[in-house]
Amino acid sequence: MTPNTPLSEFSGIGPARARALRRLGLATAGDLLNHFPRDYEDRTRIYSIAEAPEDLPVCISAVVAEIPRAAHIRRGLDIVRTRVVDNSRELQLTFFNQSYVRGALEVGGEYIFYGRLEREGKRARMVNPLFERADRTRFTGRIMPRYRLTAGISNHLLVGLVERALPDCAGAMPSVLPEKLRHAHGLPPLDICYERIHFPKTQEDVASARRSFIFEELLTLAAGMTLLRKRRCSGSGPVFRAEALPDFYRLLPFLLTGAQRRAITEAALDMASGRPMNRLVQGDVGSGKTVVAAACAFLCVKSGWQCAMMAPTELLARQHADTLNGLLAPVGVTVGLLTGSQKASEKKKRYAELKAGSLPFVVGTHALLSQGVAFARLGLVITDEQHRFGVDQRSALAAKGEHPHLLVMSATPIPRTLALMIYGDLDLSVIDELPPGRKPVNTVLIRESKRRRMYGFVREQVCAGRQAYIVCPTVERGEAERESPLHSATEYAEILQREVFPDLRVGLVHGRMKPGEKQAAMAAFVSGRTDILVATTVVEVGVDVPNATLMIVENAERYGLSQLHQLRGRVGRGSWQSWCILVSDARNPDTRARLKVLTETTDGFRIAEEDLKLRGPGDFFGARQHGLPTLKAADLNTDTQVLAEAHRAAHILLEEDPGLVWPEHQPLREGVRRLFEQNQDSLN
Repeated sequence: MTPNTPLSEFSGIGPARARALRRLGLATAGDLLNHFPRDYEDRTRIYSIAEAPEDLPVCISAVVAEIPRAAHIRRGLDIVRTRVVDNSRELQLTFFNQSYVRGALEVGGEYIFYGRLEREGKRARMVNPLFERADRTRFTGRIMPRYRLTAGISNHLLVGLVERALPDCAGAMPSVLPEKLRHAHGLPPLDICYERIHFPKTQEDVASARRSFIFEELLTLAAGMTLLRKRRCSGSGPVFRAEALPDFYRLLPFLLTGAQRRAITEAALDMASGRPMNRLVQGDVGSGKTVVAAACAFLCVKSGWQCAMMAPTELLARQHADTLNGLLAPVGVTVGLLTGSQKASEKKKRYAELKAGSLPFVVGTHALLSQGVAFARLGLVITDEQHRFGVDQRSALAAKGEHPHLLVMSATPIPRTLALMIYGDLDLSVIDELPPGRKPVNTVLIRESKRRRMYGFVREQVCAGRQAYIVCPTVERGEAERESPLHSATEYAEILQREVFPDLRVGLVHGRMKPGEKQAAMAAFVSGRTDILVATTVVEVGVDVPNATLMIVENAERYGLSQLHQLRGRVGRGSWQSWCILVSDARNPDTRARLKVLTETTDGFRIAEEDLKLRGPGDFFGARQHGLPTLKAADLNTDTQVLAEAHRAAHILLEEDPGLVWPEHQPLREGVRRLFEQNQDSLN
C-alpha cells in the first residue's frame, strides 16, 4: 500500500462508502492520514463502578452477571437489558435497537464498557455503552481519536481504515520541511508525527505531533505569501513623482497625524520605486484613512495616470466622490462616479471618459468591474473596506491596467500576527492615532429594564439638535420569531414613530430597500431632515454624519465585538460628546463579559484581539474570502506562537533561497503549490 492507494481498494469499502468518504475529501490512503482527529477521548483510565464519576464518558471493567434479556416494545424499538458487576457494585445496562448484544455478551465474561454512568440512589446504569472483551481491546484502555464524519461513515470505521493505512504509508508521506528545520525546531520525524496524531499514547504525544503539523502548514503558508508578494512586485510599475506631496499637503484644511503622514510617505516611496505597490492601510474607525487614499490619487493623477477607487456600497462610493471632489477639484483633479443604479446614458458617458483618459479619477462600486469599463492609463487601484471584497474582485479591477499600484484600505482592525497571514502578500501601514480633537465615544451596556430611560436620553439628544442611529439585527421577523425578543428594523421603526416619538422624525434604511430608496433615506438623515434612523448593519460602513451623537444597538449579543466597534464608529465624528448604548438581556455571563469589553476600551486593535480569543479567526478570514487556503491543522485562534515561529523561519529560509530552487527546498515549493492551487492566487 502507498499513500496513493485508492480507498475503494480497501476491504469493506464499496461504492456507497467510497462516495461517502469522498464527501469528507478522502479518496486515497494519504488523504486518510491527513484527515486529522478533531479531538480525542481519553479512555486510558479504567474505573470501578463505585468510583466512576457521573455524566462523563468513562471506562468500567465488569463481568456479565446474567443472560441479556430482549424486549420488543413497539415497531422500530427493541430493548436489551442486562446486569454487570465488579468487586464494588453492580451496573444495569440498557441497549436500544442493538439486538446483537444478546449474542455478543457472555455470562461470566469480563468486558470493558465505555459510556456515561448515571446514578439513582444506590443504583447505577449505562445506556448504549460501547464494549469489548477485556482480553481483546481495540477501542478502550487508550486515547481514542474522534474524526469529522459524514452520513454512512462511523468513527470506528475511520479508526480501522487509519490503522490499516498507517504502517505502510506514514513513512512514505511527503514532508515539506527540510531536515535542518525539523531538527532546529525540535520536531519529531514525520512517520512518528502521523502515529502520534492518530493514535497517541499520551496527551504529550498529541501536543508534539500537532505542533509539528501546524509548524509545517504555517511555514508553507508564510512561504507562499512571501512568494506571492515577490511575484506581484516583480516587473515594472508606474512611476509617480513623490516630490508633488507638499502640493497635496497645502490643500488640506487640517493637520495630519504622525500616523497618517507615515502611511502616506510609505505609499509614496512605493509608487516612486518603479515596482508595483501592494500596500494595506489598516486603521481604526475615524483614524483618517481616506486622506491617505486622496494623497495617493493626487500623486497618480499629477504623474499623468488614472486612478480607480472601489467601495462596497453606492452610499459610500457617493460619499467618497463628494469628499474627494471637494478636496481635489481646486487643483484641477476631477473625480467621477460610476455605480450600478446610474442611467445607461450616464454609464456610457463615464465609459467613454475613462477610455479616452479625460477622466483622471473614478470612484465606484462593483460597477467598475463591468466589461464596458476600460482605462486609457490605469496607474492606481484603491479598494476601501477591503473585508467586503474578494481577492478575485480586487484582481479583476487591477487587470484593467498594466501592473497598476494597489492600495487596500481596511477599518477592521486585525491582530498583527493574524494580519501577517491574511495579508502577508501585502506591505502593511497601520494608522494607530485618531485626529486631534476627537472625543472618545462613551459606551454603556444596559438591560431591557432601562429602555424607558434610554428613550428619554434619545429625546434629550434630539432636542439638543443632534441625531441618533438605532440598529436592529433583522429587517423583519419571520413566523418563528414572532414571540422572540428580537428587534426588526421595519416593525421597530413603526412602533417608535407611532408610540414612542410621534413628534420626532423617524427614518428607516435596510438592505432590502431599492438603491434609490436607501439613498433617499440616508440623504434625509445626512441633511438633518430625519432625527432618528432605524437601520440594519447597512450603516456599519462609511456613513459620515458628524451631527449624529448616539448609536443604539439592539440585541447587541448577536454581533461580534469588531462589528459593534464598527457601528460605534459611526458616531463621534463631530465636535460633540457621543454615546453608544448596547442593549442586551442576555443572561450568559460570558456574553455579558464579552460586551463589557466595549465599555472599557475604544482601541479597535485590543477589541480585535478579544474577538479573536472569544470567537476565533473566522470573521477575519472571512475578510480575505477567496484569498486564503484552508488550513487543516493550524488554529489561528490558539496557535499564534507557532505562527510567529513559522513566519520567522520562512523569512530566513527565503533569504537564503528566494525562489525555493535548492533541491532540499523542492518539497516545500511543491507544498506551497498544493496549498494555493485551489485559489485565485495560484502560484503555478
